[in-house]
Amino acid sequence: MAKTTASLTTRTLDRLAKQLPDGNEVWDTALGGYHIRSGKRGLTCRLSYYNTLGQRRVLTLGRYGEITAEEARQLAKEALADIAQGKDPRAIAEQTRLDHQLQEQQTLRSYLKGPYAAYQGRKKGGQATLNRLHKAFADWLDRPMGSITRADIERWQADQEAIKPVNSTSKAPTKPRAFSTMKRDFGALHTLLAHAADRKVIPFNPVAGIKLQKPALTEQELADAGVERRYLEPEEVEALFLGLERYQEEKRKQRRSSRAHGKAYLPDLDKVAYADHVKPWILFMYYTGFRPGDIAGLRWEHVNLPFKTVRKTIEKTAHQRPEPQTFPLSTPVIEVLATWHQQQGKPKTGWVFPNPITGKRFDRTAMQKPWAKVRAFAKLPSGLVLYTLRHNFASQLVMAGADLLAVSKLMAHSDIQTTIKHYAHLRPDHTRNIVEAFATRYFAT
Repeated sequence: MAKTTASLTTRTLDRLAKQLPDGNEVWDTALGGYHIRSGKRGLTCRLSYYNTLGQRRVLTLGRYGEITAEEARQLAKEALADIAQGKDPRAIAEQTRLDHQLQEQQTLRSYLKGPYAAYQGRKKGGQATLNRLHKAFADWLDRPMGSITRADIERWQADQEAIKPVNSTSKAPTKPRAFSTMKRDFGALHTLLAHAADRKVIPFNPVAGIKLQKPALTEQELADAGVERRYLEPEEVEALFLGLERYQEEKRKQRRSSRAHGKAYLPDLDKVAYADHVKPWILFMYYTGFRPGDIAGLRWEHVNLPFKTVRKTIEKTAHQRPEPQTFPLSTPVIEVLATWHQQQGKPKTGWVFPNPITGKRFDRTAMQKPWAKVRAFAKLPSGLVLYTLRHNFASQLVMAGADLLAVSKLMAHSDIQTTIKHYAHLRPDHTRNIVEAFATRYFAT
């Protein structure tokens, strides 16, 4: 079929834009290879040529209307000049486009929305990590990842530590961020950049080897140092159990009032052992030392009441040790679980402590308010956090003479050094007994 030719002037292109059927081409009479092609979106100006390998190539110059007839002709001339020098203009254009795409991919924002979002989407706390990065490094989102320097990190930390002035939307100055929070933010950034470097998106992790500078402790922090990981005194344990009973009675009192005032359809809490999940949850933590996240993630499939064990993967260390671990349960906590199991209708599967409203898993902060109420009923110190129950479990075991390796396994520490660091000091009498036994055995009179 013969080629349709014409002088591709502005007047000609205006006419062809209205008349040329889709898919048809018209070739310029003066410039070899230069032509236009009609499509659903209008006329496209193109150049057909052969590269040095004898392959036919077509270079898109632009869409008519977005570029003029003269601009298209000039682009065709420049491309033909490159071809005469042995260059391949389409290959150059494709490489330029790839370089641009790669540059866009290398920005923090594009990587967060693309590859890293897919990677974090497969992780339990992935969305929280993405949100943390977006919030903590909002000013860096459009920067190439490889351009982040040590000086940037130092300025970022200094800015996070500064007290921000009052603005129009806040009633008070913004407080400096806690160092522990900044460490989590920076750790998330470090992990993202390492991920990008591993996949060759950037040549290397620009923050590798960089650490945040820990600020000097304030007088209050110095005074509080060493008291965070503490155990409960006997009178505090007694108060805790009393606080749980007072919490239950308050719940039952509220239910009696509701049933007496038009809500008789609500279950009678005076007829069950536990008013809600709070008492069995706290008792489980007290008797096992489990982390709140692992209690929230506890399923009946993990619990073996006859064998008095729990077998589950520990969530905090699942990335290092994905296989389930088995934990023995004491008789008191078995009684708690058995009673709760009976009260819940003896389920074989599902969450041990489901959200009573949604039936789904509780989030990691769900026990903060109930714990505050129990603590108030027990008249325990306001600074006593729920996590103290975990520390108390380990501390009491160590003070009772338990082997540190056994305690480490019961606490599901990934490294026994963690156990030694935080709890070995609770065994002064044990070490004293060792040296006394040695001295007595070899004492010379």
